Amino acid sequence: MKVLIVYNGIIPTPLYGGTSRVIWYLGNELVKMGHSVSYLVNRGSSCPFADVKTIDTTRPIVDQIGDDVDLVHFNMLVPDVEKLKQPYVITMHGNGSKDVKLPLNMIFVSKNHAHRYASESYVNNGLDWDDYRKPDLSKSRSYFHFLGKAAWKVKNVKGAINIIKSTKSEQLKVLGGTRLNFKMGFRFTTSRRVSFHGMVGGEEKYELLNGSKGLIFPVRWHEPFGLAITESLYYGCPVFGTPYGALPDLVSNEVGFLSNKQDELVEAINNADQFSVKACHELALEKYNSKTMALSYLEKYEQVLNGTSLNDKAPYQESAPVKTLLNWE
Repeated sequence: MKVLIVYNGIIPTPLYGGTSRVIWYLGNELVKMGHSVSYLVNRGSSCPFADVKTIDTTRPIVDQIGDDVDLVHFNMLVPDVEKLKQPYVITMHGNGSKDVKLPLNMIFVSKNHAHRYASESYVNNGLDWDDYRKPDLSKSRSYFHFLGKAAWKVKNVKGAINIIKSTKSEQLKVLGGTRLNFKMGFRFTTSRRVSFHGMVGGEEKYELLNGSKGLIFPVRWHEPFGLAITESLYYGCPVFGTPYGALPDLVSNEVGFLSNKQDELVEAINNADQFSVKACHELALEKYNSKTMALSYLEKYEQVLNGTSLNDKAPYQESAPVKTLLNWE
């Protein structure tokens, strides 16, 4: 099968870039399975296992799709996609596109993500764990971590900091933020039990995750998926977060605890050693890997190629009457 993967971003990702990493690993797995893969992405991209074409920003994307592909996999909404001659699917990676009927061949990234659009069509994100440093599950762990864009209020780094401050002596390492932030309202963290490491990647991130007792992730929005969760699980870290979005899909009682109440999360963190480092690692390794993801996408591709839509009716979600952060106590 000849698959064209389209995304208005750069591959490989310069540092973090969740969507870029997911489509990179998807393409690599498809090539390993004997399929032909090409990318249509932004200028500055390169790839050793697939042809790369650059998006021409002066022309409609649908006019840039050649005739030499069997299926097009878009990773963003594209105007006039219904005009495309080739079969296609679209993966929605975020929480946008409300109050609009989405194309029938839409794929979401978690069960909850799909259900919020009245859909059953989803494929969980997977990562190529061979591309990560193998964790040392016997390593001593001395702190907790937060992983995400701390400047986004929905990620609730304030909540994570307050959780740590409410424990007797636990420490928090914030991966993805700085001590002083003006971007989303003024925040300055004075606690010496909280350290900030900015946007980290590669060996530095792997080392930090491998020394952590667990991920503190009290998000105040419906997380579409959460690569921070599966990466943390891979390094043996249980997850302590809120029961929103995909978190209940990903975090069972065996690998973490979910609540929107700070005092309950503090209590769970105080008993973090009850969770098995090995169980966390094995869940990510076996369930959230790139091969499993690619096989699931292939099922969607075959369905579309056989002339069957992925959704019976157009996925749709109304905006909330008032845009507010989800409850946090």
